[in-house]
Amino acid sequence: MSYEVILGNVARFIRLSPEEVGYFTSLLKKKKLRKKTFFLEAGEICTETAFVVSGCLRSYSVDKDGNEHTLIFAPAGWWASDLYSILSGQPSTLNIEALEDSEVLIISATSQEDLLTKVPSFERFFRILTG
Repeated sequence: MSYEVILGNVARFIRLSPEEVGYFTSLLKKKKLRKKTFFLEAGEICTETAFVVSGCLRSYSVDKDGNEHTLIFAPAGWWASDLYSILSGQPSTLNIEALEDSEVLIISATSQEDLLTKVPSFERFFRILTG
């Protein structure tokens, strides 16, 4: 799995030096998700953010009557996570499931904090993503 897709996504908003690119990519973990497997299940505390390289993820909640409510579809080039759970440390109310076999790049919340400290332009990048 190459880093071209994620670096293209980042380059739309910020410029990185070769050293910053190397540091950023060193923090990413590659993961394959089979269709119908979960990146995150409701009740878990979210500790990671996924960037979809290929495939598609769906973020949804389930109400008290068992009805599913889709919040986002995350095709290739999109990010998926539960920002509220990451920031609050509270269990997620979301499920994030692979709709098809998918490849993702994952950054942990801890690594993301380190990234914001060492490469301050990423603070702008993530503000744009969540804004």
